[in-house]
Amino acid sequence: MKKLNFFIFFFLVFIIGVSAGGVIGYFYSFNKFYQKNIGPILKELPFEASSKEKNEPLVFGAYPSLENENFFNKTKNNLINQQFDFISANLSEMKLAYYEKGVLLKEYPILSKGEEGSWWETPAGLYQIELKEKNHFSSIGHVWMPYSLEFQGNFFIHGETYYPDGTPTTRAYTGGCIRLKTADAKDLYEQVKIGTPVLVFDKKFEKDQFSYQLKKPEISAKNYLVIDLKSDFEILEKNSQEKVPIASLTKLLTALVATEYINLSKEITITDKMLIETSIRRLEKGKKYSAFELLHPLLLESSNEAAEALSYFLGPSKFIALMNSKAKSIGMENSFFVDPAGLSPLNVSSPKDLAQLAKYLYFNRSFILAITKGELENAWLSNEFKGKLKNLNFFADDPNFKGGKIGFLNEAGKTMLSIFEININGQKRPIAIIVLNSQDEKSDTQKILTWLTNTY
Repeated sequence: MKKLNFFIFFFLVFIIGVSAGGVIGYFYSFNKFYQKNIGPILKELPFEASSKEKNEPLVFGAYPSLENENFFNKTKNNLINQQFDFISANLSEMKLAYYEKGVLLKEYPILSKGEEGSWWETPAGLYQIELKEKNHFSSIGHVWMPYSLEFQGNFFIHGETYYPDGTPTTRAYTGGCIRLKTADAKDLYEQVKIGTPVLVFDKKFEKDQFSYQLKKPEISAKNYLVIDLKSDFEILEKNSQEKVPIASLTKLLTALVATEYINLSKEITITDKMLIETSIRRLEKGKKYSAFELLHPLLLESSNEAAEALSYFLGPSKFIALMNSKAKSIGMENSFFVDPAGLSPLNVSSPKDLAQLAKYLYFNRSFILAITKGELENAWLSNEFKGKLKNLNFFADDPNFKGGKIGFLNEAGKTMLSIFEININGQKRPIAIIVLNSQDEKSDTQKILTWLTNTY
């Protein structure tokens, strides 16, 4: 009895030892295979988040990035360049290829794959052959799968399936495996080994010629610019560098030169030469007005008389020279002026140059903009002007309007420069809207304002 017990004990130890040795041997041999074959692949693969960055071991599995065609091609080319044996399954083209030492050996058509969007959708990723069975019975589909190569859990590469009674299944019948013709599956089965890499790719998004373009508002102006005066970011533009007549927008520069070269408390006596044609007559010959007073009809009613009167204080030629000099000094390189009222089509500028003027006024001469909004009708105005001037600037009542000017000339069309403070992403931003050669400057500006609100 003792001998029998000893024999049984010895036999059990022997069986356990052999089994353990086999397991250890298997993992030892696989580890050697991994270090020699798989490890180098993974170290070189262009994963978006590599193990070197995360200090984690790289593993086989589903990689959504492999659904990207460019990433898939990089991975595939790396396997080819390092001359590995591997399987490539392109589920978009329904083709499976076997590479031997980086060279395409054979290509097989894929008969079926997992349905997209289903829980059995064939997963993209980098895998390895984990199991080979000449005829595997699926416990999920209850069908036989000849020449099965397991590459990921429940997913196999196999031949044409059939029921236990021998009846073939339809091609639509699939649990997510990659199905080949049985002859092709057998051919592949006989060539690959356990551990062979399997690269599965499924292109989710086809490339086409569609492009996304920000839809601009439909406006009539032939030249325009919408710009953030703080960041200089150009939000919208069309022909914004072209020099064109600007009509009465000239008067903004006239006001700027007057405030910097004339003592605004000084009085100017009106003469015949100053009383030129204008839309609303306000000045009378022989009367005296302070330069500050004249700025109001100039900017609110676009008075040509007020422009002439201010220029005569220094002399028309000198005043025009100062206008051109001031324009250059603030970056208006493509602008030129021949009169202070903007009556001549030779008064030219561009939306980009006018943006420089708008920026200077907003940050350095904001009281000029305040006049255009009608906010400075104070004790400095005589009873002749106080409460009587009409503000022709369309957006004067808009609380976001900080100032601007309109203009018209046959050669210039309708023109407008407006500055608004608009709430964009929680910040109030100074936005200049400049429209030139417009058929309807008010409508164009309003469309841009609406577009800005809806877009940002």
